Amino acid sequence: MSCSNHNVYQPLIAVLDEIHDEIQDVRTFYWHFEDPQDQGGFKDFMPGQFAMISILGSGEMALSLPPSPTEERVFFTSRRVGKVTAAMHALKPGDRFGVRGPYGNGFPMKDYYGRNLIIVAGGIGLIPLRSVIIYALHHREKYKKIQVFYGSRTPKELMYTENLKEWRADTGFECHLSVDKADETWKDHVGVVGSLFKKPGVEMPVDNTTVFVCGPPIMFRFVLADLKNIGYEDKNIVSTLERYMKCGVGKCGHCCIGVAYVCTDGPVFTLEQIHRLGEVI
Repeated sequence: MSCSNHNVYQPLIAVLDEIHDEIQDVRTFYWHFEDPQDQGGFKDFMPGQFAMISILGSGEMALSLPPSPTEERVFFTSRRVGKVTAAMHALKPGDRFGVRGPYGNGFPMKDYYGRNLIIVAGGIGLIPLRSVIIYALHHREKYKKIQVFYGSRTPKELMYTENLKEWRADTGFECHLSVDKADETWKDHVGVVGSLFKKPGVEMPVDNTTVFVCGPPIMFRFVLADLKNIGYEDKNIVSTLERYMKCGVGKCGHCCIGVAYVCTDGPVFTLEQIHRLGEVI
């Protein structure tokens, strides 16, 4: 949880600035706090944390924080899947909504100083990992080799396309893209995201490396199998767990797994911790 003195149990009023369509049914919402003094913990949050968003008359939901704390603008990226997300997608610039948080443990990015970072994402799994990538690039001198492997079903389902262009042009790290099914515009790799690991010229260090993985369950399982075959240990593979988080502060019990609450003990866990909790991957 953020170290800010702000009462993270209290929603603050946010004003919607701008909406950007990412892919079908997925939008990014840029916003600011109505009161300039109400910055809450959003100036010192950690990559991997989340916030609770409330829409008057519709309810409340948890959303990842895709921006890095090193960026100026704050935003959420949401897929329309239910009542509250539908209400959020109906908002227009100037509309208000509630935000409380940030919550969760986040990725301890300072603990990874001096290590190689490998980020593997599938589809909208890039949303919670975008913050990791941006943070690492803003502190490039703190890390060794950085590699991003990102895949989607089709080119039209690739997230954050402007970021992807910037990352592909950056010579300070590697960004590899793949799609399961190409169209006439696609000139890059075709195949599941794990197939990028065997792409000619790709060399993935095993020692002194932390691997971040997020994506749909079937992608997750296959990627984990690939990573284990390469030689990565469970303690060096980290991910975020998704559960229905009704309160965000460990009170309601909806996100309990074994003896852990995803909202307070997570959502970031190592694969070693996930297996210890009895979670089946």
